[in-house]
Amino acid sequence: MEKKIVGQVTAEEKNEILTLFERRNGLNELAKILTADNGELYEKLVKDMGETGTKFQNWWDRMGAKYQWESVEGGNWEINFDTCEIFLVTNE
Repeated sequence: MEKKIVGQVTAEEKNEILTLFERRNGLNELAKILTADNGELYEKLVKDMGETGTKFQNWWDRMGAKYQWESVEGGNWEINFDTCEIFLVTNE
């Protein structure tokens, strides 16, 4: 696996994806313990997970277009929350 710095985001932009990242992780943890037996809550969780996942992907799409980060087939971007740096991660 190879990591290469391809850009940086502002602290405000980082905070936006950090909030979504933490929410997504929290929802994933909740999904591990919540069963479909708990109908209404389960439906709300599934809906929230979908919306959060969409917002998460939209952030990456928006930032990628704004900053024109380098990308490659099969690669993905990662963020360092401490430095706001964006890395291109590949399996090379």
